[in-house]
Amino acid sequence: MPRMIYDYTKSVLERVSFDPILFTKELKKAVKNLLPYEIEQLKRWLQFFTKEKPELKTCLSLIN
Repeated sequence: MPRMIYDYTKSVLERVSFDPILFTKELKKAVKNLLPYEIEQLKRWLQFFTKEKPELKTCLSLIN
């Protein structure tokens, strides 16, 4: 079940990646709802995902 929340979070973040403000808002929600090990997985995924999107790199500071 928790894996579904993690996957849902990733899909939401992918869908709102066009807007850095909305992306930040959704990322804050994710950090509140995910378990610590899921946050670590999300951090790794975000580093990969934001490589091509420099406007979202500032959002990484929310989970560090």
